[in-house]
Amino acid sequence: MKDIRLAIIEDDALVQESLCSFFEVLNHTECLLVASSIETFLKDFKDLKVPPDIILLDINLLGMSGIEGIPLLKNELPKTDIIMLTTFDDSDSIFNALCAGACSYLSKKTSLKKIQEAVEIVFDGGSYMSPSIARKIANHFAPKSVKNQILTPRQQEIVAGIVDGKSYKMIAEDLFVSLDTVRSHIKNIYKTLEINSKAELIKKSYNNEI
Repeated sequence: MKDIRLAIIEDDALVQESLCSFFEVLNHTECLLVASSIETFLKDFKDLKVPPDIILLDINLLGMSGIEGIPLLKNELPKTDIIMLTTFDDSDSIFNALCAGACSYLSKKTSLKKIQEAVEIVFDGGSYMSPSIARKIANHFAPKSVKNQILTPRQQEIVAGIVDGKSYKMIAEDLFVSLDTVRSHIKNIYKTLEINSKAELIKKSYNNEI
């Protein structure tokens, strides 16, 4: 039996075929199971004589999403590592997947050779991220002090008022300025942060991005 036992959960037939064909010709890798959904995998893997070492998992699947399925997969296969292989590279998807139990995260733009490298690194106990994904993670944990300097102290006060649910009129009264002044500050805040709505402003505040 080959050293690394793989399973793939992916609903795109071309991607399935590409991954399987690539890994099957490698001397040390075997593709045990391919499923198009979490539900199908959880039903079919019980027929395997041995569990997979690694699952390559997409996010956008038929039925349950890949992220939703991670806890179920880890419950059934606690020793199996999960590598996300997906087109989704937004911060929410990345962190939700990693928090759910995935150990690595790859973009589908990653070459097959790099996917092979990721599989081998994970099999040896490591973790692997596509460079663009790693940068997003690094930016997330970067000190926020530089970002905080983007807004002036008065703009920070106005943001705090908005996050607290205050109206522009209430903020103006609290800061002893005119309503037009508050509106002008809001316009400049949106421009500086490159956003267009109060909801985006509140989200950035909750995420410690301002």
